[in-house]
Amino acid sequence: MSVVSEFRSFIAKGNVIDLAVGIIIGGAFTGIVNSLVNDIVMPIVGAVTGGGFDFSNYFLPLSSAVTAPTLAQAREQGAVFAYGSFITVMINFLILAWIIFLMVKAVNRLRMMEEKKEEAAPAPPPADVQLLTEIRDLLKTK
Repeated sequence: MSVVSEFRSFIAKGNVIDLAVGIIIGGAFTGIVNSLVNDIVMPIVGAVTGGGFDFSNYFLPLSSAVTAPTLAQAREQGAVFAYGSFITVMINFLILAWIIFLMVKAVNRLRMMEEKKEEAAPAPPPADVQLLTEIRDLLKTK
């Protein structure tokens, strides 16, 4: 089997397609979560902590040469400890992980409901058992 045909077989499997769709949706969803954190959550946190509206700009200079007021400018001047950016990314991760947890929980609940439906409806007996049951019932009536 050639490499190309093996690759076609691999791509044609449903799991690979599902994974690709999941990655694309996850990328789009990450943009939504980033916007939620950067545009809604972090300005509120920045206002509450008194540091303004951009929490991701919090940093500690690790060099005396760093005198810039913003993180981007400070990085150009020297080494900085950008703890605000790290906290922003951690909040992004926690929100994304929570939402994925809720989605997986909902899918698992749906699967359990499907399994209960399948268990609730007993499968009809095989044809030979049905035939023997009919013969038995006919013999009882005679």
